[in-house]
Amino acid sequence: MTVADTIAALDLPPSARVGRRVPKTLLVEHGAPTAADRRRIIEGVEEVHWVATLKPGTVGVPAFRDDVREYLEIAVLIASLRVGARAGRLVELLHRAIPYPVLLLSDDGGSRALSLAHKRWSMGQERSTVLDGEVVAAHVATTEQADVLSEFRNALSLARQPRSDLYELYQGWMDTLIALLAAQVSGRFAILSEAGERCARREALRAHERYSAEVARLRAAAAKERQVPRQVELNLELKRVEAELAAALARL
Repeated sequence: MTVADTIAALDLPPSARVGRRVPKTLLVEHGAPTAADRRRIIEGVEEVHWVATLKPGTVGVPAFRDDVREYLEIAVLIASLRVGARAGRLVELLHRAIPYPVLLLSDDGGSRALSLAHKRWSMGQERSTVLDGEVVAAHVATTEQADVLSEFRNALSLARQPRSDLYELYQGWMDTLIALLAAQVSGRFAILSEAGERCARREALRAHERYSAEVARLRAAAAKERQVPRQVELNLELKRVEAELAAALARL
């Protein structure tokens, strides 16, 4: 999916369109807690465009307020990153820099990723927001699994998201993105309706990532090992972890 494809798939109304550039100075001021992060933004971000703002007056979805957070609007942004930049950290910093929940499409010329992250009130600084949980991100530029990407594209439409309030709308997009992450592993795209099932899927994704890394490490260690007893030990451990990996895949 190209940048244009992804934005088109959201099917946003003209009333929500903004179409303005976000000054890099604003990103540095609000999104960089350290000197190293300021340098990352300055050197790694080409430009950021504010595509649209989703709020009650532009999409007809009520705002959300409780003791933990306040969602008055959702920002849709496109970030052009420079080749070689630490995309993962930059994406997190960009989510931190904007005081609203953000649907961010990042493009470094070689890959494109869609990311979301919930926000909440800071407990240490009044009226400031912080990330609430991890950034959920998935690559959307792959040419593999065309059927999965087609289903994901159809599921992105604003009209297919919950409309009870802006929090539920944003969570709907996050559930859609998590469904893509699961499908990129399992080959099956499905948005789960039950909160318990969605929570179990996220844990299964974390487990799959963890066990995949451990399988790769054990295989590399076994290939280098010259002592037969240690090779046997590593291969037994590898079989155990591969079984855990298969179990995590089955839960997706």
